[in-house]
Amino acid sequence: MQELVEYIARSLVDDPNQVVVKTSENAHTVNVELQVAPEDMGRIIGKGGRVVNSLRTLVRIAAVRQGKRATLEILDANGNVSHPNAEALHHA
Repeated sequence: MQELVEYIARSLVDDPNQVVVKTSENAHTVNVELQVAPEDMGRIIGKGGRVVNSLRTLVRIAAVRQGKRATLEILDANGNVSHPNAEALHHA
């Protein structure tokens, strides 16, 4: 799953060397964190969150195939979630 997110993110951004993907897993859940250069945040989020929502859908599908649930968080340059309502927007 980490490779999937990394491949897609690197394809979308202007500075692929700044793409960092980290995952943590337990028995039922996979948490994926994606960090990109500040100037590439707009490309990853997309207009109205369309790109990030598509990424989250792909991550969820990949997780379901492994019998797990998944979350994808986009982190800013400081390692904080880029938008306080990022997960809420995803579920809306």
